[in-house]
Amino acid sequence: MTRTITHVIFDLDGLLLNTESIHEAVNQIVAQRYGKVYSADVKAQVVGKRALESSQAFVDAAGLPLTAEDCLAARYELLWARYGDAELMPGAQRLTAHLQQTGVPMAIATSSHQKNFEMKTERHQDWLGLFDLIVRGDDDALKAGKPAPDIFLLAAQRLGANPETCLVFEDSPAGLEAARRAGMAVVMVPDPDLPRSLFSDADAVLESLLQFEPEAWGLPAYEESITSH
Repeated sequence: MTRTITHVIFDLDGLLLNTESIHEAVNQIVAQRYGKVYSADVKAQVVGKRALESSQAFVDAAGLPLTAEDCLAARYELLWARYGDAELMPGAQRLTAHLQQTGVPMAIATSSHQKNFEMKTERHQDWLGLFDLIVRGDDDALKAGKPAPDIFLLAAQRLGANPETCLVFEDSPAGLEAARRAGMAVVMVPDPDLPRSLFSDADAVLESLLQFEPEAWGLPAYEESITSH
């Protein structure tokens, strides 16, 4: 890695917080109601986007006989009862606490809207306090969701950061495209169901946040070598 990294921006769902397993289970239920399958190809089109855009992609890719609005309502009916169970992904606590303790400014840039965000993170309020900034998908200043670069550029602006010195952590193809269009470096920790060919434009592809080595990016190294959450 040659560029200097000064700020770090994280996606939330499937990257820091294990909500993608919840989303997948719900999307499978909705698809099966209409004799359809929530396949890896469909998932690649759906993940990482704002709620209504994600539902439109789901309808289009799976061939559901629904409007995007009806699909979203069906998903929410099931999701809202499950969001409170979301746990942090492996390595998320360790990495974010380390960056905060070593003075690296951090933001979350999530496609989630306020209500959903609050339900997903209700049990993780202390952890959220580690971040300097959170930008959500329904932010008034956000013109377009991922794969547009807007959310990452907005996060950088509010952090007072140059996009070229920001490192983004993402898990979705839409997020990768958004970060690249924002001119940022990108580390991917993708869903294992998705083909790695979707992430060939990333600077690095990891199986877990536990594999990330901060010093390789000019960030402070961990003081100890452990593999824990």
